[in-house]
Amino acid sequence: MARWLRRVLIRIHEFAAAGKVRLTAKADRELVALGLGLDPDDVRELLVSLTSADCAGRQVSRATGEWMYVFKPPVCGELVYVKLILRSGCVILSFHQDEERGHEKDE
Repeated sequence: MARWLRRVLIRIHEFAAAGKVRLTAKADRELVALGLGLDPDDVRELLVSLTSADCAGRQVSRATGEWMYVFKPPVCGELVYVKLILRSGCVILSFHQDEERGHEKDE
């Protein structure tokens, strides 16, 4: 496992356990569109349970220069695409069914 990933997972788990998770309006719409009946508590539980195997890489935001982390965990039998940024909490930017987007793992 890449060193950065271990640190990122620890921060995600801590933020989620503390309830420091925010979905952008876009991610909130995408969550509803999934039709899986997930609520914000379900999203926090999902984040707490993320593992290195769920990681699909990271990329730099062209808008802010921040690292955006991509995960593809299974949810209700489907892979979902979750992209987030870590600030003073966990900000979820995108949350939808996986569309097989190509994100390389940056090691």
